[in-house]
Amino acid sequence: MSTAVSAIPRDRCDTPPYGAGVAELALALGGFALGTGEFASMGLLPNVARDVHVSVPVAGHMISAYALGVVIGAPLLAVVFARAGRRAMLIGLMAFFACANLLCALASSYGLVVAARFLAGLPHGAYFGIASLVAASLVPADKRAQAVARMMLGLSSANIVGVPFATWVGQVAGWRGAFVVVAAIGLATAILCRFALRPIPAPDDASPLTELGALRRGQVWLTLGIAAIGFGGVFAVYSYITPMLTEVSGMAEAHVPIILSVIGAGMVAGSLFGGWLADRGVMRAIWITLALNVVTLGLVAITAHDVAAVTVNMFFVGFAALSMGPPLQTRLMDIAADAQALAASLNHSAFNLANALGAWLGGVAIAAGLGWTSTGPIGALLALGGLAIWFMAWRTRTV
Repeated sequence: MSTAVSAIPRDRCDTPPYGAGVAELALALGGFALGTGEFASMGLLPNVARDVHVSVPVAGHMISAYALGVVIGAPLLAVVFARAGRRAMLIGLMAFFACANLLCALASSYGLVVAARFLAGLPHGAYFGIASLVAASLVPADKRAQAVARMMLGLSSANIVGVPFATWVGQVAGWRGAFVVVAAIGLATAILCRFALRPIPAPDDASPLTELGALRRGQVWLTLGIAAIGFGGVFAVYSYITPMLTEVSGMAEAHVPIILSVIGAGMVAGSLFGGWLADRGVMRAIWITLALNVVTLGLVAITAHDVAAVTVNMFFVGFAALSMGPPLQTRLMDIAADAQALAASLNHSAFNLANALGAWLGGVAIAAGLGWTSTGPIGALLALGGLAIWFMAWRTRTV
């Protein structure tokens, strides 16, 4: 059975010009840009809603639009550019992401904002998929989950630095300024990837038909189902975190970035924990991290009324959320055989399908009058759904 290491032969990408550390930094910076752009938009929902004259739940559609872009873009780009060089693809994806965020900053109406967010989501999954394969190729096979986790530190650290900073910029200089910041980080990633990585050809047997072979494997679909359902609970809460903190917890809007940083710190710790756990048993790691999500999301409704309690719980919400990433990514690498790029990219399609599902269900509950804290129990139920799919995958697994 092929692994992520065999997908990109080691002699093609294990000697970056400035060492593996700089190469991992370049890959992680892309995750930082994508994470900042994705999560900052959630914290800025009230600002965008006021400026374009729509309600907060309606403004939440721009989150769903980004997620839809990821769902469509990840498999489409992975298949269409199956033969493209990996470095060239990473550079092109981040350049496109930067342009889409500039378009969002310049959008003159809510419709254009939604369209720009859709475009910004297109390169998201494909970038993380290719970056995961490149990161895994730099280390021995038994360390690949931790290499993926280090690459994903960019995503988790975005919630410590990038998201709070972009949220602060949005509050001080307007939400459009926040998207300019995101575009600048995306452009910086494209430049750093150009110098930190050598040209990396696609595998010799790569083709669109080979990549599409991943879709014939039942375990691939079950793993994607775990991500699409189980991860949705995180977004049910995160999508509406600003109004929950201000309306229920009684925080000033200016203090919201502090909580976002706390969540980000939890995500960093969770990503490292998930990588460590996955290298000791991938399937076990998946159910453990799902169970953590059930507990932490279930506690949201209980802790939301107290500032100290909600702060502590938000750390563990972030921890549980990102701890799922490395095990699921590694599982897809294990079962995808020679369809590595598509499988790795589809993981992020599934995560952002979870984004859309969680944001939608959270909005439905709020619009139905169940209150801002209703997103927590809904999130716990989604994580339980992910556990149910994991059980099906575990019962039918062959590897």
